[in-house]
Amino acid sequence: MIPGVEGFMYPNEVELQWSLLIVLYPYITGLVAGAFILASLERVFNVQAVRPTYRLALLTALSFLLVAPLPLQLHLGHPERSLEMYLTPHRSSAMAMFGFVYLWYLMVVLLVEVWLEYRVDIVHLAQTSTGMKRMIYRILTLGSENLSPEARKIDERVSYIVTVIGIPSAFLLHGYVGFIFGSIKANPWWSTPLMPVVFIFSAMVSGIAAVLILYMAFMKAKKMVIDMNCLDAIAKYLFYIFVIDFSLEMLDLIHRTYEADESFRSLDFMVHTKLWGSHVILQIILCTLVPLAILAANQLWKFSEARRKAMYLGASMLTLIGIFAMRWNVVIGGQLFSKSFLGYTTYKVEFAAREGLLMAIALMILPFAVVVVLVKLLPPWEGEASKV
Repeated sequence: MIPGVEGFMYPNEVELQWSLLIVLYPYITGLVAGAFILASLERVFNVQAVRPTYRLALLTALSFLLVAPLPLQLHLGHPERSLEMYLTPHRSSAMAMFGFVYLWYLMVVLLVEVWLEYRVDIVHLAQTSTGMKRMIYRILTLGSENLSPEARKIDERVSYIVTVIGIPSAFLLHGYVGFIFGSIKANPWWSTPLMPVVFIFSAMVSGIAAVLILYMAFMKAKKMVIDMNCLDAIAKYLFYIFVIDFSLEMLDLIHRTYEADESFRSLDFMVHTKLWGSHVILQIILCTLVPLAILAANQLWKFSEARRKAMYLGASMLTLIGIFAMRWNVVIGGQLFSKSFLGYTTYKVEFAAREGLLMAIALMILPFAVVVVLVKLLPPWEGEASKV
């Protein structure tokens, strides 16, 4: 008997092809989409309560988007071959076309919106800074130093249009990941039309939770007063979207249970054995029902500011863990059973390998480090730019 294998499995089913890095990839891209959706609440839907986090949400989305391709590149045996999808595009491949979706979102949406939002600050910093900083900011102006009221109106108009375009682009960026899994008909754990929708809403949940945590952390580090109206508004939207996300997941579960096709018994056994801890205990109970209860309590009762901050922080951290568990259960769980539904394997995470735990931790820390650098270079709060 092969260790970790139960029942009948073909040799090519024992070793998982998609590892921890492939779990990390949709998780990071989800944070990008969710952070951008939070930013769009103020720009497009005029939700002024979340205005203090608008720039921070943009910088968060940009930071995670810059890191998003790295898990895929490290997973590939020859990462340099990824350039082939640009040189010889394969339009029938969803994975290959992602390269163009990524470039569109990075170059046309996020970078343009960040530049338009910060253009006035960049020009001022280019004029007041000295040395290397002056050179950096002069480059960032792209030769545009016109700060007239007419020019600012144009910036606002173009920025609004870019944000409107960016909303469906954000859905496309992460929805396509769900599409890749949901379109694999041979795998009943993945094959469901709700998969792209669930991925989109879970992305919104994780991105909003991440921005909330970063906002509180930066305010604490800078010894600035947290805007409780902003925090309450973010928590409210997090709760609403989380309810929709959880409802969709339960709808998919109910549909699978009612349909009960030939794969259901095998998948049900897998959930109650291999995935019981990560799926039922961690994802559903601890990291979905608990944060939902915390956020719901704040909608029903009025707590003190200190208690609300602690509750929002705890709920957001649990939410991020839960969404990661969801990605784990989808990617890894879909590879634990055989195509014959007669056997199961296990997946053990290596520690210091190329696709091991150490690399995954480094990739999770990296985008947060990029956020810190961008916040230092382009401060997201009014009046901070003059202090750079």
